[in-house]
Amino acid sequence: MTAPASAAASRDRGPALSRGRRWAATGALAASLLVVAMDMTVLNIALPALAAGLRPTSVQLLWIVDVYSLVLAGLLVPCAALADRWGRRRTLLLGYGLFAGASLLVPATDAAPGVIAVRALLGVGGAMILPTTLSMIRVLFTDPAERATALGVWAAVSGLGAAAGPLVGGFLLQRFPWQAAFLVNVPLILVALVAGLALLPESRVAEPGRWDARAAVLALIGMVLLVWAVKRFGGGNGPTAPEAWAALAGAGVALTWFALRCLGRADPLLELRLFGRRPFTAGIVAALGTTFSMVGAMLLLAQWLQLADGASPMAAGVRLLPVATAGVAASLLAPPLARLLGARTVLAAGPAVTGTGLLVLALAPGPLDLPAVLTALALIGAGTGSLAVGSALIMSGAPEEQAGSAGALEETSYELGAALGVAVLGTVAGQVYRARLTDTPALHDAPPELAAQAAESLGGAVGVADRLSLPRLAEQAATAFTEALRTAGLVGAILMFAVAATVFALAPGRRPASG
Repeated sequence: MTAPASAAASRDRGPALSRGRRWAATGALAASLLVVAMDMTVLNIALPALAAGLRPTSVQLLWIVDVYSLVLAGLLVPCAALADRWGRRRTLLLGYGLFAGASLLVPATDAAPGVIAVRALLGVGGAMILPTTLSMIRVLFTDPAERATALGVWAAVSGLGAAAGPLVGGFLLQRFPWQAAFLVNVPLILVALVAGLALLPESRVAEPGRWDARAAVLALIGMVLLVWAVKRFGGGNGPTAPEAWAALAGAGVALTWFALRCLGRADPLLELRLFGRRPFTAGIVAALGTTFSMVGAMLLLAQWLQLADGASPMAAGVRLLPVATAGVAASLLAPPLARLLGARTVLAAGPAVTGTGLLVLALAPGPLDLPAVLTALALIGAGTGSLAVGSALIMSGAPEEQAGSAGALEETSYELGAALGVAVLGTVAGQVYRARLTDTPALHDAPPELAAQAAESLGGAVGVADRLSLPRLAEQAATAFTEALRTAGLVGAILMFAVAATVFALAPGRRPASG
């Protein structure tokens, strides 16, 4: 006879941990999360040095950039389901080992295929770590208010890692070869591994049901094709790329089949019925929208700071810090504010504040300057604070035995939001940039093949301008990119205000975030 869910959950969790051990365990989880979050953005700064050292082909460079997120997105659901069955602590520690081991392989790689393999292994390790940190917090903290605070710390560390990646990368690359951007993972992940061995209890679902191998394969294929299609839509060919449409169709078939299998089983690999809970859905929508805006905006602003405003990689990393500092402060303040004002108000305010930051980029009077950009970055960072409330609604809205599913869905929303942010805002900016630059007189002074290269990206234009000694081309390309950034900011702001309205309609009225 099946035990009630509450009884099963209590058996999974084991003896209650002391308050000190719970928070020490949260520190170990945060250390690993910081590393994985940094790894998602550090390559943005390290890529030029890596490309100069390895001289990969354009296809290899594309795979170096994309393979991490493709593997991560494809394995989030299978790895979360594995953790529920095999053991969350065991899965997490294996993820730590894979992440550290892959990072240590970098000095032995002297060609692009080796780096691609390392990035793929990092994606496997990240897929084991990310959803499991969330489900472990759900298990460690039984008190709703304490859990909300722990998830606020989780959200703060996640945002800090994403913003610190470019800063750490810039600092290292001024002193060391590009391999240092990977090796920086090792000390923190080893600390997390030792602390995890000492502090984390084992946790698994008592009666998880049979492993659905077909559903796991469908999830892997569907998510890889979906994220790959979104990334291709954001590339040079934009919405006209036939291979992207083919991949999107394949993703639709695989994910529809996956969803039907999950909804038709009593023991699904992923509990999609969680979307029947309005607070859970509100948290997922907020997570997707906020990540969309932050990642898309940071990609464009990192380029603007280095190529239009003339900052070095290190200086650009420092100037991106308002995202991290404002995000950390807002993440820690969000749970108590939600208890005071209500989860709906704080959760919906996040995308609205982020949209306001994007609007500053679009509507700042006069030429876009550094103070306006720093103000926008601070607002975008402050808006990510609502992720703490969203995560509390997502994880508290799921029974403990479904914590793996909730963590996988939350992390998937982050991955999909990041890919969509780069694709949508990147495509808007690219189209406007090309249209503006095509009309500039300086472009006509370059040979056709170099003119085409300059029209592809601001980095391409700066390279062509340096090669041909055409400073006017660099100036006019920077002006065109600034106009493109403003337009992308306006589009992003409109989308974020729509997300805020949707979240406000879905979220509970006065329900506290700890609930």
